[in-house]
Amino acid sequence: MKASELAARLGGTLEGADVELVACAGLEEARHGDLSFCKDPRHSKLVETTKASAVLLSSGWNGPAPHSAIRVPDPDRACMAAAKLFAPPEPMRAPGVHPSAIVDPSAKIGEGVHIGAHTVVEKGAEIAADAVVEAQVFVGEGCRIGEKTHIYPQVTLREGTVVGKNCIIHCGVRLGGDGYGFTTNVESDGTVEIDKIPQLGIVEIGDGVEIGSNTTIDRARIGRTYIGPMTKIDNLVQIGHNVKIKGYSGLIAQSGIAGSTQIGQGCLIWAQAGISGHIKIADGVQVGPQAGVPQSLDGSVKYVIGAPAESMKEFGARLLLPKMVAKLKAEVKELKAARRPEEVGHV
Repeated sequence: MKASELAARLGGTLEGADVELVACAGLEEARHGDLSFCKDPRHSKLVETTKASAVLLSSGWNGPAPHSAIRVPDPDRACMAAAKLFAPPEPMRAPGVHPSAIVDPSAKIGEGVHIGAHTVVEKGAEIAADAVVEAQVFVGEGCRIGEKTHIYPQVTLREGTVVGKNCIIHCGVRLGGDGYGFTTNVESDGTVEIDKIPQLGIVEIGDGVEIGSNTTIDRARIGRTYIGPMTKIDNLVQIGHNVKIKGYSGLIAQSGIAGSTQIGQGCLIWAQAGISGHIKIADGVQVGPQAGVPQSLDGSVKYVIGAPAESMKEFGARLLLPKMVAKLKAEVKELKAARRPEEVGHV
């Protein structure tokens, strides 16, 4: 694609040579024929040295000009749009049921549904129109899958799970497994009995939710575990039983939420953060990477970090404390060394 054509599609302005472009790449790894982007003046040196044939730059960029530049309001967003133009089309899944799939006669399959090889759909399940259920998926008894939802291979939907419309469920996701529920009894003779608490509820996923590979969401002990609309969940996230997320939130890789916790709308839980059970996180709160949250957050602080989690101001002060103590020790040592001998012992 010519740079001039791409600029027109992106609503940008071409400056320099009208080069041929075939792919997108970062400034450092780009080669001849690649399109790259830069939105931060701190990376202006990379713009000078990149081998990319053209670079997307912001409208107000006043740094070095490459051989060919396309000026756009937001280079990052424009690069993502360009990448879609260069990418090969996604595989199309034709409607129909693969001969190796096992679909119970009582299951309701809507128009235009694709069911892949070796998938199992149990009795009473419902799959709405234009949904795609790929190979080796297990759809348990009484599950419901909404319109235009795409479920990738090797996903497990345990019985009763509800998935809304326009969702994306990536490979290896497990929805509706049992939550961690046990009681411990010590008998008079000292023996210990561990009894399993039945997990009798379901998982419900709202519309427009995306769930990354190998994430697990536990069924409720009673009632439902609920993931609200448009929530985006990364890979390897653990969500315990009876958790409720209002919606429009994000959970990043390896974060974990213990049972019965409630997450507000528009929250962001960063990588490897851990949130205790039976607490509430107010709307719009962000929990920083590797933070540990032992108690409810009322929204008075919008970003917390550390373990236990605290505000950035508190976290920064605590982080600087050892350095301040070391500095004070050095100053005291210096003052002692500067004292006259006759002053020793008279302070």
